[in-house]
Amino acid sequence: MVPSYKPGQDAPLSGQYEIVGPRGGRTGEERTAIRGNTLPPTPKSGQSYVPVDPTKNGAGKR
Repeated sequence: MVPSYKPGQDAPLSGQYEIVGPRGGRTGEERTAIRGNTLPPTPKSGQSYVPVDPTKNGAGKR
């Protein structure tokens, strides 16, 4: 199971994050986040983020 992150938490890696519903349903919407920066608010209450496409250039990885 892929971990999910709430809006306002720091992004653990740089890359694309998909917005998912409260029960894990996919929305098809993605946001770009940079490791260490705060994840933005979601369109609806109860939604969260799951990482779907990490950066491939090595920047923003641990």
